[in-house]
Amino acid sequence: MIPLRYTRVAVILHWLVAVLMTANVVLALSADHVPDDSVRSVIDAHKSIGVSVLGLALLRILWRLTHRPPPSPAVHPRRERIAAHLVHGGLYLLILLLPLSGWLHDSAWKDAATHPMHWFGLFEWPRIGAITSLPPGTREALHTKFGELHTALSYLLYALLALHVAGALKHQWLDREPTLQRMSL
Repeated sequence: MIPLRYTRVAVILHWLVAVLMTANVVLALSADHVPDDSVRSVIDAHKSIGVSVLGLALLRILWRLTHRPPPSPAVHPRRERIAAHLVHGGLYLLILLLPLSGWLHDSAWKDAATHPMHWFGLFEWPRIGAITSLPPGTREALHTKFGELHTALSYLLYALLALHVAGALKHQWLDREPTLQRMSL
């Protein structure tokens, strides 16, 4: 039998990643607007959430590989099904690449050795040794490049997320299909 809804685990992972990524966007955008003595805690929370998203994204991909998602409704035109697959693929790629680019960016930070990263203050999260062992000038150049990549990927995320939400709302409200129920508990 072909499932009509996503599994409970898939739904929980979907919404958990969505909430954490939204929180990280808010943290990133607020970092320039908090008092100087609070910036470090905002950045540390952003990093901890990013690492969490990376772990959840890997779990989500493993789950998806072992649990077939429900097919797109046959009433959707072929071009919409193709667009949905491309957007979903892009979102999966970004939920991996954004945390990885942030980890690379953080590992290349000039003060990484003197300011260890802690996952929500519970334990130290390692930097990427291949990056931290590079000469300072190379690390600084990479820090800039990885930061630019991280920012560019975040803008791509905003665009794909807008398409994802717009598509879901179009099917739910304009086409009057139970699209949102497929991803609800």
